Amino acid sequence: MSALALGPALALVVAGILAADVKTGLDVLAAAGFEPLAGKRVGLVTNATGVDRAGRSAIDLIHGAKGVRLVALFSPEHGIRGTEDRAVASGRDERTGLPIHSLYGETKRPTKAMLEGVDVLVFDIQDIGARFYTYATTLAFCLEAAAQHGVAVVVLDRPNPIGGAVVEGPVLEKELRGGFASYLALPTRHGLTLGEIARWHVGEQKLGCALTVVPVEGWRPSAFFDETGLPWVNPSPNMTSLAAAIHYPGLGALEGTNLSVGRGTDAPFQVYGAPWIDDERRLVADLNRRRLPGVRFAAATFTPKPMPGRPRYPYTGERCRGFRAEITDRAAYRPLTAVVHVLDALHRLHGADLEIGGAASMIGRRDVKRQIEAGVDPDEIVRGWRAEQDAFLAGREKYLLYPRR
Repeated sequence: MSALALGPALALVVAGILAADVKTGLDVLAAAGFEPLAGKRVGLVTNATGVDRAGRSAIDLIHGAKGVRLVALFSPEHGIRGTEDRAVASGRDERTGLPIHSLYGETKRPTKAMLEGVDVLVFDIQDIGARFYTYATTLAFCLEAAAQHGVAVVVLDRPNPIGGAVVEGPVLEKELRGGFASYLALPTRHGLTLGEIARWHVGEQKLGCALTVVPVEGWRPSAFFDETGLPWVNPSPNMTSLAAAIHYPGLGALEGTNLSVGRGTDAPFQVYGAPWIDDERRLVADLNRRRLPGVRFAAATFTPKPMPGRPRYPYTGERCRGFRAEITDRAAYRPLTAVVHVLDALHRLHGADLEIGGAASMIGRRDVKRQIEAGVDPDEIVRGWRAEQDAFLAGREKYLLYPRR
């Protein structure tokens, strides 16, 4: 009998039971006794998100695995514990005594010296599904370094927490590529897992890298993270909720403007504003008149506060007026459409104050700035990306690990 035949209440129960069966690549590898790593000297790229269903860290599990020799750790942006919001220094892990090589300090790529004595580089980090979130770039750098230095790579895959069924935004234009947050020629919301990105990058760049992906078991690409039964661990200091992650591929691009994106508040990437917005109610009324699917906007005022151990965020100590984005239907919500409408509304109301350029670059097309300033309809801007999205979707098919139909 199908779940739908059981009625709405029981269908939800069944869906919850099925979600509880989701296992990450780490869970799958642990269930196999880490046999593929037996006899290998392992380097592990991970952070606080690299945990199994019970919350045990990949560091501890692999370090304690019989016949496996964990010899080095590698930390991405935000550090091995996921708490840093600045450059990260190399160091030594207190629990295991292993060296930690920072990939967000003097170098962002594993060097030959770092990989000395490493047979296989294991990558286990939770991504959030936005192209400008830097963990995918770190993965690409690891694959390229491994290919160069003859080291195998094993990616322990994890779900895309905002789902893999929807792709949004333009493919990053060629002239913008090469930066740490703008490296891969992907749509802004790419709809891939890191395991799939690894397969895509190796294939498209023709890297001579020995790559193995340990897939997630039981994950549906239509599912959001809270439907997996897996523990949420903040992927970075300001990515503190699934709602923030859902907004991020779109509204997160407002970080490239002179708005606050809520850093220094209890709702980062959910509240947005600036001292130069003179009437938050007028802005919110404009946004809600647009009737964007799956989201509504509420007037908000907030004052970013200093955060111990973190840099000084924009407008710290200054009262900001703006809006809170509230998701009403996450399946229907399109954050890339939303950010173009927000930029349009802000430009119409505060064109002399708003700085758009950085947001356009994060979205992936510099001409977004020109289009907004010229008064092009936001929906027309979004429709202009459709052809390149379709080309990407066709090209990614051979790299997918989880059916999208």
